[in-house]
Amino acid sequence: MTRIEETLSVFRVGCSSTVGPLGGFSSLSFEQVFNAKTAELIIHHQVEIDQSFPKEGWVEEDPREIIQSVYECMEKTCEKLCQLHIDVGNIKAVGVTNQRETTLVWDKVTGEPLYNAIVWLDLRTQSTVERLINKAPDKNKNLLRHKTGLPISTYFSAVKLRWLLDNVDTVRQAVLSGRAVFGTVDSWIIWCLTGGRNGGIHCTDVSNASRTMLFNIHTMDWDHELCSYFDIPMELLPKVKSSSEIYGWMKTTSLEGVPISGCLGDQSAALVGQMCFEDGQTKNTYCTSFANRLLSPTASLDCRRFVIGYFVLSCKGTGQDASCSEIRGRRYVKTERIETRKLLIETFRRFHQPVMSEHGLLTTVAYKLGRDRPPCYALEGSVAIAGAAVRWLKDNMGIAQSPAEIEKLAASAGTSYGCYFVPAFSGLYAPYWEPSARGVICGLTQFTNKSHLAFAALEAVCFQTREIVDAMNKDSGVPLVRLQVDGGMTANRLLMQLQADILGASVVKPSMSETTALGAAMAAGSAEGVNVWSLSPGDLPHVTSEKYEPQINCDESEFRFARWKKAVQRSMNWETTEPGCSDDGLEKVNKGIPWGVSPLPPPPTGVDP
Repeated sequence: MTRIEETLSVFRVGCSSTVGPLGGFSSLSFEQVFNAKTAELIIHHQVEIDQSFPKEGWVEEDPREIIQSVYECMEKTCEKLCQLHIDVGNIKAVGVTNQRETTLVWDKVTGEPLYNAIVWLDLRTQSTVERLINKAPDKNKNLLRHKTGLPISTYFSAVKLRWLLDNVDTVRQAVLSGRAVFGTVDSWIIWCLTGGRNGGIHCTDVSNASRTMLFNIHTMDWDHELCSYFDIPMELLPKVKSSSEIYGWMKTTSLEGVPISGCLGDQSAALVGQMCFEDGQTKNTYCTSFANRLLSPTASLDCRRFVIGYFVLSCKGTGQDASCSEIRGRRYVKTERIETRKLLIETFRRFHQPVMSEHGLLTTVAYKLGRDRPPCYALEGSVAIAGAAVRWLKDNMGIAQSPAEIEKLAASAGTSYGCYFVPAFSGLYAPYWEPSARGVICGLTQFTNKSHLAFAALEAVCFQTREIVDAMNKDSGVPLVRLQVDGGMTANRLLMQLQADILGASVVKPSMSETTALGAAMAAGSAEGVNVWSLSPGDLPHVTSEKYEPQINCDESEFRFARWKKAVQRSMNWETTEPGCSDDGLEKVNKGIPWGVSPLPPPPTGVDP
């Protein structure tokens, strides 16, 4: 047997796969095994998860398929380890990382899901959101922000759960009989792996709970007032735990008896995996279809997070001992995904107390690395469409045969020649939160060709990141000097250079691409009772990186950004939705497609909603 004494296994669900540096997207389950001493990825296996689109704007996944994909990944990964002569018994702990906000309800007696999982970007709840906002004083969508850090939006889990209670009879009946339980994807996986209907652990971690709109980010628990506002019984909710502790033990498969000890939402996991444990670190994740994410940790008493279709996260520390004080001094921006189904930028800035953004960002809980550790808060910014704009040029406009060809076209032009592309196909997320916006291309001349459009699409990704970073800078009072990046699109060297130019800051891409899974492995390995991974600064593994520096002068960067902002204003106030439901309980649309719908026509699925 190969001598690797301690390894950590991570289940990563609802992630993107990419084809080439700007490739397409599919939802996947991964199992990845890391060496606990070196952070080296030893082996992995992935299984695709089908998404269904029963109606325009609806996005669902089958919970049975989700958990089956986890089981399959587990067994195939163990087989691969054996082929490498590595003892499966050396796996010391399991971590879980997942899409946040995606909502499931299942019967705790039978173990069967009561409806498909409603994916985070699903838009069926638009009239539910409008109804909730209309009952708020002054129709204030930020009515609950002081407790949740979030606006009332289709994005978060509470409105999805409310829709299920209002529209699905089997869910309603199971709630009345006391058999129904709710969770995000992490809750479903942990419950199934720890026994399911035979004593499975029903829990979640703080990073996932903070995305439901039912969680008070100050008290760090479910809130009676919030649950009352959405009329959701608290008995449905999982127990909230830290991001790093033993939740239970595997009850089936080749890993039976191994503790599950790490749980983080995908963006929080990537923040940990980027080792953003110091003040001012910022992380941005560039995905290949819809979303990018940006995060930055600090140790100040301030925290904000933005959401824009990209995810930009900026974190601030809590003044805690080693693991929090480590977070002081650096700032990262992580761009994690640009997916066909998801486009977000999240920024985390770490604080001892949550700070509410005044510039269009979200406040969220980044993580809590131990039951007795204080939480780390963050600011987040999300963008709805990033890599999907590239796919739109390829699939809808036919200007290229592959995403890689888009990059070549852009490089051949070297400029957009005054053309600006605002890909507001599903409205604008942070910092505008404008659902009525739609995509526009401005500055066209007779000279404009497809190469200029390709360049403008890449610039749009970078301009949207810049808007999030600017909002973050204003909220924190600390200018960005370095952006830490990851995600599928970071393989595009032209995009990374454009990002450095437009930000006027260094862009740093680590050689370790699997930062999301690595973060979950670090949380699992550092948990009390496992203790095979130290998060102390001197013990963190060294990761090499590639660095991009600005190559244009500040005046040119500011001129291009100002023209982009002008184009954004042209995209505003195009579409409206009409509140209310039709006879079958579905959303009505007055004109255009609803807020957040995919710009690409959904494939036929035949899935019964």
